[in-house]
Amino acid sequence: MAMVLYNARQEAGDIMSEILFGDRLNELEILEFMVGNHHYGINVSKIQEIIDWYPVTPIPNTHAYVEGLFMPRERMISVVDLRKALGFEPFPRQKKQGMFIIAAFSGLITAFHIDEIRGIHRVSWDHIHVPDASAEAGEADLATGVVQIEGHLTVVIDFERIMSKINSEAGIKVSDMDEYEKKDRSHSPILMAEDSKMLSKLIQECLDRAGYTKILPYVNGQDAWDALTEMAEKGNVLDKVHCIITDIEMPKMDGHTLTKLVKQHPVIKNIPVIIFSSMINDVIYKKGESLGADAQLTKPEIGRLVETVDELVERYES
Repeated sequence: MAMVLYNARQEAGDIMSEILFGDRLNELEILEFMVGNHHYGINVSKIQEIIDWYPVTPIPNTHAYVEGLFMPRERMISVVDLRKALGFEPFPRQKKQGMFIIAAFSGLITAFHIDEIRGIHRVSWDHIHVPDASAEAGEADLATGVVQIEGHLTVVIDFERIMSKINSEAGIKVSDMDEYEKKDRSHSPILMAEDSKMLSKLIQECLDRAGYTKILPYVNGQDAWDALTEMAEKGNVLDKVHCIITDIEMPKMDGHTLTKLVKQHPVIKNIPVIIFSSMINDVIYKKGESLGADAQLTKPEIGRLVETVDELVERYES
């Protein structure tokens, strides 16, 4: 069995407690790693453990990014070759090279094959920048953001985007709404904070199929909060927004910080908040609960999201 180099569950108390349960919000711990000569990052909250290289069994007719399967401690896990997913030459087959980051999100456990680990860094979301419009393809397509660490740029990878490319079941499926009863919900405006253009479009399409035609989309928590406070100053925020849907991982301001600000505001606090994120686990759920979130759901459960919006909007409007 491969050597366990890092166990997130054992170290979570030391690494994440200030961020998850302290007063300091809008921060995250990034595990910096290398793929080829490039620096990348993953939110530590998604990591279960890191192990050294382990032999993988190739599986016929799988996606090009998938190296195969391995079975640590009686659990079968797919291995994704991050070199290939990021457009580089793949790792040589069956050669002991690199290590595996075993991550859990969107109800999946997956190992990502990387070259090496560089360290863990605490950074603020307002230091993470979105790639500019000139970098819309390739690596930027898979980037949550870019942050400067120790004099070099580190790309925070959108691992959910990679998994949705490999398996459509891992992403939001608009077809899940085919059997959903559409009603006229145009009188119930929804504000949404979601940095992924693809997910934002899919969520809006699903809400539209349910009858929610008034969607106010924002690409991060800061822009969403600025819009909410501007409406509050004008005295019409409770009419303009009947529900807030927010991701957690977003540049500038994360969803936890947005939730806290909403629930501390004397007027805006009346609007229900749904945290919709691939990162929801027991620890993250407790954090959202402590901040006052009205509901928390794991992507890609779009059917449950629409049902929850229905329930909270009906309660809000009654």
